[in-house]
Amino acid sequence: MSEAAQRTLTSEFRAPHNGFQQASGSIHNDEVASKLGFKGGTVPGSVHMDQFVPMLVELYGRRWFETGDISLHFSQATVDKEEVQAAVHPGDQRARLLMFNRAGQQVCVGTASPKARDAASELARRMAEQAEADPARLRIYADVRVGDTTADIPMRVNRADYDAGLGRITERLPLYDAEGVLSPAFAVRLAHMSRPFVMAKAKTPYVGLFGALEVRHLAGPLLADKDYVGRTTMRKITESPKTENVWYDVDIADAAGGQDVASVTFMIRAMKASSPLWT
Repeated sequence: MSEAAQRTLTSEFRAPHNGFQQASGSIHNDEVASKLGFKGGTVPGSVHMDQFVPMLVELYGRRWFETGDISLHFSQATVDKEEVQAAVHPGDQRARLLMFNRAGQQVCVGTASPKARDAASELARRMAEQAEADPARLRIYADVRVGDTTADIPMRVNRADYDAGLGRITERLPLYDAEGVLSPAFAVRLAHMSRPFVMAKAKTPYVGLFGALEVRHLAGPLLADKDYVGRTTMRKITESPKTENVWYDVDIADAAGGQDVASVTFMIRAMKASSPLWT
């Protein structure tokens, strides 16, 4: 193992921006989030993924964007400009990821690897540990079924939108600007274009937020201004006292050649307190 792979890597404290404050009905909106007990409109968990990337590139090189993965479970939401620090603890099989705020409170925990198919990734392990929800208990996701699929979803991140987003990114790497390689947060945004399709059976209104995310590069990198096609598979439905949770994959294929180039797994928490079915 190299010297870089032996030591813990840490980022500077960064102050991620909540760029979705104006989204009405969203957990990112101050008024909505405050009513649900949050400090304010939350920074999307996907934004925090980008803070780990320079350290992953130091460990694994550029090939991480081609065949690597990152998997995070979010334990505490942050608000606009709340400072956080990321740490990467290298290991023989995978790196361990942690993020804390200035008060020392854990924001997220996760794993990363140069290999996309990590059966022991943070999200995979947590999903396996969760018990299936009793269907009779579900209200928001009562009509959603494990095994539900969708296909032929057009996906594209336009370069102009990406360039605008890069102005807010916490870690702006040269290859993002020079080559249009998508950061993990934008890989999530690309895959999230499937949400109207995969969540069509969910009973609205409700407020959802990311509970866990995993980005796997299979034959990357993902690029701006490139057409992709997505398909989705519902993997699991779970429940907690405050949330109903869906776990699903979004497989992303090159629209021209049909080859799978990436896959993103979401765990979406639907806040029970936000739904009239629970209040």
